[in-house]
Amino acid sequence: MPSLRQIIAAHAPLLVIDAAATCVQVGWLTDGGLGTARWSTSDEDTGVGLFTSLTALGVEIDAANALVFCDGPGSVLGIRTCAMALRTWHVLKPRPMFSYCSLAVVAQALGRPDVGVIADGRRELWHHFTLGGSLRRVPVGELRGELVMPENFRHWSQPPPGLTSIPYALAELLPRVIDADLCRPTDAPDAFLHEEPSYVTWTPKIHRAPSAT
Repeated sequence: MPSLRQIIAAHAPLLVIDAAATCVQVGWLTDGGLGTARWSTSDEDTGVGLFTSLTALGVEIDAANALVFCDGPGSVLGIRTCAMALRTWHVLKPRPMFSYCSLAVVAQALGRPDVGVIADGRRELWHHFTLGGSLRRVPVGELRGELVMPENFRHWSQPPPGLTSIPYALAELLPRVIDADLCRPTDAPDAFLHEEPSYVTWTPKIHRAPSAT
């Protein structure tokens, strides 16, 4: 997987979009050290906040040579709204696209393999990532050790005891992980799923009145 520095070197300028938290973060990256990166954040609904942030940055979509986005975990609606925009922009102007994991960014920035980074996975399950490990979905009763959760991530279940909130500001996080292999090439942006959904099949039957007895 390429690092952000490698992607910038090959494709700058990049448009970075992240709607994993309750706010939308949009970045415009033009150099390998992120020294001239510009960011805009919006607390509006993603469908509005994405374009509000683009307007605030004063950038044109067509000027981006590559698109980078967070595919989760986080707000599934926000992430899918961004993914839909990315797919549309890609049709209008094909260009490289890359995704990254929100929890992996936080874990890499922390640099502590003993700390688990978690986010609500619903139904008493939590997404869990540790540095050097892989993204898992864990029942709340099996969470162990020191745990942190990115700030402004929604949760529906009761957080485990001792959970610490940690800032999720990409302007601060990405320079710290610029050389980590966190990005994955993709041609079909969408929200991350641990497995594809399965559906129950049924056989349709014609409704008939009960037979007389």
